[in-house]
Amino acid sequence: MGYGQHQSFYLRTYWLRKAIQQLEKNNRFFYEKEASEWIGLGSNMVKSLKHWIEATDICEIDKRNSDNKVIHTISPFGEIFNEYDPYIEINDTVSILHYHIVDSDDPSTTWYWLFNEYDKSSFDKEEALNDLISWINKNYDTKNSTDTLERDLDCLLKQYFSRNKSEDPEEVIQSPFVALNLLEELDGRIYKRHPKYEDIGLTALMYVLLKYGQTELSIDEIATNTNLWGRVFNLQRNEIVRAIEQLVNTYKYPLVFDRTNRLDLVRVTLVDPIEFLKEEYVRKERVLR
Repeated sequence: MGYGQHQSFYLRTYWLRKAIQQLEKNNRFFYEKEASEWIGLGSNMVKSLKHWIEATDICEIDKRNSDNKVIHTISPFGEIFNEYDPYIEINDTVSILHYHIVDSDDPSTTWYWLFNEYDKSSFDKEEALNDLISWINKNYDTKNSTDTLERDLDCLLKQYFSRNKSEDPEEVIQSPFVALNLLEELDGRIYKRHPKYEDIGLTALMYVLLKYGQTELSIDEIATNTNLWGRVFNLQRNEIVRAIEQLVNTYKYPLVFDRTNRLDLVRVTLVDPIEFLKEEYVRKERVLR
C-alpha cells in the first residue's frame, strides 16, 4: 500500500525524462542533498518525482550493490521509454504509464482503487473519499488519516482532468494523463469517461494483455477484471470487441477471437511484453521517418 507519497504534486510531462538524465549520472540521485539544485525542482517536487518514477515502472529499486545502499536502476520499460518517447508524445506511452500506476495497490493505492475497484461511474469528491475509506477499512488492517486520503484524491483528479487556472507556474503544466480523457468534472461531479480504443492505442492494449499473462480470456473478463481494459481504461464492451478485431489482424503475434456459439473468447499467444513493446516502438519510429 502507498498513500501521500506524491507530496500533492501530480506527474508533469518532462519530469520522467529529467529523472532518467540524472539517474544516468548518479544512481543515488534521489538520496543526494543537492538533488533539488541539480534537477531544478523544489525539494518536495523531487520527493514526488521519486514516487512517480517508481509508480510508473520507469525505474527499479535495487540494493544488490557492493555498498548495500539503495539505488535506482532504469527498468527495461524505462529504457524503451527513454529511447523512443521520452517526451510522452505517443498515446500508447501515456496509456502504459497510466497502466503501471494503477496495476497495483503499491505505491499508489488510491489510483489502483479508483480505476480497478470503484464501480461508480460518477461521484463527487466527498462521496469518493467516504467510499475509499470504507474500502480500505474492509480490505486492510491499517489506519490512514482522512487528510492524507483527501490529498490523494485531489492529486489524482488534477492528474486526469484540467481544472481552473492556477497562479502557480508549475500548476499550469498539465499532466500527460489529461490526454487520455478518462475523467471529467461537470458541476462539481466527476464522471468516468469511455474513450475509443484508438485513444488508448493498440500497442498499449496488447501490452496489457501480455502482462496479464493468461492464454484465454472472455470479452466479459477483459471488460470487468481488475488490471484489464474495462477497468484500467474505462473501455466499454463494444470498444473492447472493436480493439480485439483490430489486434487479430494487426500484430506479429496475432490473437484468435472465437465468437462461435457466443463464446466471445480471446486466445493470446504469450510473448515477453517488453520484447513486444520494443518491437512496436521500433516499428513506430520507422513509420514516422
